Amino acid sequence: MTKQEAKEIIRKEMLKRYNWFDEHPLRENEVGIRVDNDEWVVYVTDERASVVEGSITKFNNESDALDNFIKRLRTEKILF
Repeated sequence: MTKQEAKEIIRKEMLKRYNWFDEHPLRENEVGIRVDNDEWVVYVTDERASVVEGSITKFNNESDALDNFIKRLRTEKILF
């Protein structure tokens, strides 16, 4: 998956509660994706806007990270 494809899915499915490559400070109950030292990191925050221990998954390529990010974001939509 590419960034453009991910953004299109977000738009079409009206997905919310996400942090796209640190575009804003952490917020409560969101899924985030960012690049950290040549790794793509996908994570979830809790009701206090803290990254949930055990939710952090690291990837060595953007495509796999974006797939995981969208999967988690779809789950978040169901929950909230």
